[in-house]
Amino acid sequence: MSQTITIDPVTRLEGHGKITIQLNGQGEVEDAHFHVTQVRGFERFSEGRPFYEMPSLMARICGICPVSHLIASAKACEAIMSVRIPHTAAQLRRMMNLAQMVQSHALSFFYLASPDLLLGMESDPKVRNILGVAAAKPELGRGGVALRRFGQSIIELLGEKRVHPGWVVPGGVTEPLSTEKRDKILAMIPEAYANIALALGAYKKIADTFKAEIAVFANFPSNYMSLINEDESIEFTDGALRLIDAKGSTVEDGITATRYTEVIGEAVEPYSYTKFAYYKPLGYPEGSYRVGPLARLNIVKKMGTPKAEKELAEFKQLAPGLVESSFHYHHARLVEMLYGVERIEEILADSRILDKHVRATAGVNRLEGAGQAEAPRGVLHHHYKVDENGKMTWANLVIATGQNNKAMNLGVLQAAKHYIKNGKFTEGILNRVEAVVRTFDPCLSCSTHAFGQMPLAITLVSAEGEELDKVVRG
Repeated sequence: MSQTITIDPVTRLEGHGKITIQLNGQGEVEDAHFHVTQVRGFERFSEGRPFYEMPSLMARICGICPVSHLIASAKACEAIMSVRIPHTAAQLRRMMNLAQMVQSHALSFFYLASPDLLLGMESDPKVRNILGVAAAKPELGRGGVALRRFGQSIIELLGEKRVHPGWVVPGGVTEPLSTEKRDKILAMIPEAYANIALALGAYKKIADTFKAEIAVFANFPSNYMSLINEDESIEFTDGALRLIDAKGSTVEDGITATRYTEVIGEAVEPYSYTKFAYYKPLGYPEGSYRVGPLARLNIVKKMGTPKAEKELAEFKQLAPGLVESSFHYHHARLVEMLYGVERIEEILADSRILDKHVRATAGVNRLEGAGQAEAPRGVLHHHYKVDENGKMTWANLVIATGQNNKAMNLGVLQAAKHYIKNGKFTEGILNRVEAVVRTFDPCLSCSTHAFGQMPLAITLVSAEGEELDKVVRG
């Protein structure tokens, strides 16, 4: 008889999800899915609100990456206002976004992934957590906590709050940087460098012990998308998007926020509340692509900072072409954290960083606007429409997790087929299937939203498991 294995919930994720694995009568894996089971409706919440409230409202979507929502939302509002923000405001936003990237990557690597990496996929689930890591590897545990604190402290210094700061607003930021705050941030940088060096060294020592996982953790050719600067260096806040294919060739370049809606579509599958983004000219699912740290390092030609530049060159040696295994997201996060600290240090050396002019003002000059930025997990897009009074009439958000959704599902299937044979599996095997999802570090709170009428399916099942009736809406 056929059998379904259910992993519910998937642990060490931001949000709620489950995995189902379908076995045939011979105990072989036929299919597997990653289900995002929660739903939120921030697009509908925003209707009728003044557009200038949107950044602060959108930040509430997520407690891990609120800054990315602040920035993408503010950019959409600035398109409606038709303004260009002051140089210093742009630099301060960039610093806050990088600080968020560092703290989010620290959360992903140390708190969520390192229990598998440092304690082992087969280790006791009772100790396979950040407390177990701190007990077994106290120096690394302390380093991970300190790196998260580094990013959060910068966010708090700039925006007065560690979570959901209202400091980023349409037109710039609300307050300039003071000399005292600049010096406090500079004082934290040496420790951050030391902790990232510690993490990179520890990871490189153990990476070769995970060759089996690297081979099957969403390891397949795909398209990739990320922001990139004109000099082909990495970018998180400005720039335009580039899409490359599985061979590394550019499919489309210079994708601005205005053009994003022309080239990116969103498909719906019945098993998840998270959509599946794809490149429209290729259709779905052929046009699916990956975003986030792996995509960014595959696309860029350079980092633009000396320490991260050396690490990028080493990262690109992991494979003869593109680095395809999603297991390498872990390594990519560490490289990006190093870049983030270097870039923050550079921004603080900007001769205009203490300038008091940090906000441009205007009213409604357009009835539609779009903004994009790189969240820690990948490209984030906000698209708004307003009436002549500036009240929101429509919104759509395209989230990084939705852009990685197809790859996550294919990765879960790939790992399940490799590890589950003859219907037999262990807790450690199921943990490996979960760990595929953790490599992407999905943010499920961000990724689910209502756009139009929310689909709903009600199934009546007998005690024997037979489907008796089904009603579907949407």
